Amino acid sequence: MNDDDHRQIRESLGAYALEQLGDAERTTVQAHIDGCIVCQAELALIAPLAAPLRLIDPDHLGTDLQPPAGLDEAIVARMRAERAEPRRRLRRWVPVAAAAAVVALAVGVVVGRALAPDAPKRPLETVGIDELASEIDASAEVINHTWGMEIVLTGSGFRNGEAYEVNVVDDRGEQVSAGQFLGTGDAPIVCNLNSSVRRDDAARFEVIGPDGDVVLATSV
Repeated sequence: MNDDDHRQIRESLGAYALEQLGDAERTTVQAHIDGCIVCQAELALIAPLAAPLRLIDPDHLGTDLQPPAGLDEAIVARMRAERAEPRRRLRRWVPVAAAAAVVALAVGVVVGRALAPDAPKRPLETVGIDELASEIDASAEVINHTWGMEIVLTGSGFRNGEAYEVNVVDDRGEQVSAGQFLGTGDAPIVCNLNSSVRRDDAARFEVIGPDGDVVLATSV
């Protein structure tokens, strides 16, 4: 997944928490969240605000409402300061985050991206697809981490609502699970899947379909 794709997912977290996404988009975002610790952390901050925000009537906010100059930067600075004071953060972050969420609802400020530190950038390594079911269009990249290997799988044609399992095969032939995802039919899907197998020890990974057959395989 490139930075733009990841940014788009992160910008959808607010709508996801408010249950404003369509079924296909919600499934795509959920599949990404399952494998992305950064988005999991952002959603954990945003989710508690969903219930009070549903009580707000956007029609009463006015169409010409604009935030004061510098408000978004001030909110971000305040949040970062709270992270530097862990003992005081629990008492003080909720009002600040709530103010940011109201601004986001009224004028479209993307708050989710500011709630977490920037994700460290890792080089993406494109890998070739060796086996692919005819109904699926997919590409894959891997990221080398100290804790193992991350797989970024992009594709479409996976059966809508059906579960797919991803396994990494190491150089000794042993299979290690890298997680699961739900297919979204013709809608594109981007999955971040994590395995404890280190990049140097990995030989391939496989996607197992709902029927137990390998629908995608790639050498790494």
